[in-house]
Amino acid sequence: MRAMILAAGRGERMRPLTDKAPKPLLAAGGKQLIVWHIEALVRAGIRDIVINHAHLGGMIEAALGDGARFGASIRYSPEGEALETAGGIANALPLLGDAPFAVINGDIACDFDYARLPALARAMPGRHLQAHLVLVPNPPHHPRGDFALHDGEVSDGDEPKLTFSGIGLYDPGLFAGIERGAKAKLAPLLRAAMAEGAVSGELHAGRWMDVGTPERLAELDRLLSAL
Repeated sequence: MRAMILAAGRGERMRPLTDKAPKPLLAAGGKQLIVWHIEALVRAGIRDIVINHAHLGGMIEAALGDGARFGASIRYSPEGEALETAGGIANALPLLGDAPFAVINGDIACDFDYARLPALARAMPGRHLQAHLVLVPNPPHHPRGDFALHDGEVSDGDEPKLTFSGIGLYDPGLFAGIERGAKAKLAPLLRAAMAEGAVSGELHAGRWMDVGTPERLAELDRLLSAL
């Protein structure tokens, strides 16, 4: 199974740190954020990794190379200007293949076990699923959440909502309507698939953080340094 790590965001809330480095290359616990994800994917047996980039993207390629030192094979999907989540994924589809693949936000920190993903991805076509989302309890900065989860199905209903973790599995067909190089958001695609009952999900109750500000980066550094 292939995985994509999203690394094209400008990281405005993380400035001034992101003025000189892309957010995924910021470090916590003595390791760059994106390296935590690469190493976790490799431990799970997922070694074929695609990374998109825009802001200071050359630094990402220089830092990670072809992935061999991590035991991975890394390919890159450059974006002259960040294409947003769905646009970035659609732009990278030629590198991701025809089977369901994983996508992970490069600016989160999570102890979710990626080894769960390959079996879930293999089951998606038979269940006619377009996506499988990992949801987490709502953090203080996002108390209203994103989507509801009931009996393994994700919806945009009125039930109490959870927060999308930034970890998901997607069928390539979900992005078929997006022209390569076009900007597009992910949420409208997911809501359309939810309306068809084509999105499953699960709750991850372990460690998770959206590393969106210098304060949260410092908090994560304290947490990881104590492990």
